[in-house]
Amino acid sequence: MSYKRHRAVVFISQTDKYHRKRGETMNAFLQRVHQIDTLAFVWLHVTKGFPYRRTVRWVSRCGDGPLYVAIALLLIAFEVPNSVLFLKVGLVCYALDVSFYLLIKNSFKRNRPAVNIEAFESWVTPSDKFSFPSGHTAAAFVFAFLISYFYPMFGLPAYIGACLIGSSRVLLGVHYPTDILAGAVLGTSCAIVGTYYIMGPV
Repeated sequence: MSYKRHRAVVFISQTDKYHRKRGETMNAFLQRVHQIDTLAFVWLHVTKGFPYRRTVRWVSRCGDGPLYVAIALLLIAFEVPNSVLFLKVGLVCYALDVSFYLLIKNSFKRNRPAVNIEAFESWVTPSDKFSFPSGHTAAAFVFAFLISYFYPMFGLPAYIGACLIGSSRVLLGVHYPTDILAGAVLGTSCAIVGTYYIMGPV
């Protein structure tokens, strides 16, 4: 048995212990989803591995927030059409996103992979304790939706960037795959509601 495969078996064994421990308090469906999610995470990090950590860190930092603000301010500075409206709608959408993000995160209280999986350490230090949903991904999809709404020509690159930011969070070891999916749904939903509130039907 190869070293990587041995580590995978150890990780999965430890994950199973975690599931048995949590089994009494978790819904059976959610427990199964969490198990599949963890196995996918372990497969990615242990069986496959990923060498481009520096690049992934850079992609993740693009979703920290300042870049979105900088782009919005640059649009206004260069008097791009609808730039002020873009900022106004964006503030509403992000206010919704942050509100629901904090509510969901502190309701589910899903631990980070490094907490659930022994002998695993993430490549970066997360900003908070819980992982579900991914705030970076939610914010990235809010931004991608706004770009595609106001400046459709740049919609596809914006969504590609959002997907890369979400993927980077899994590759850095601070999120499970379903955290990213939930973040994408949350961000898109808040963007649709916020845009509808300011602009009317999307």
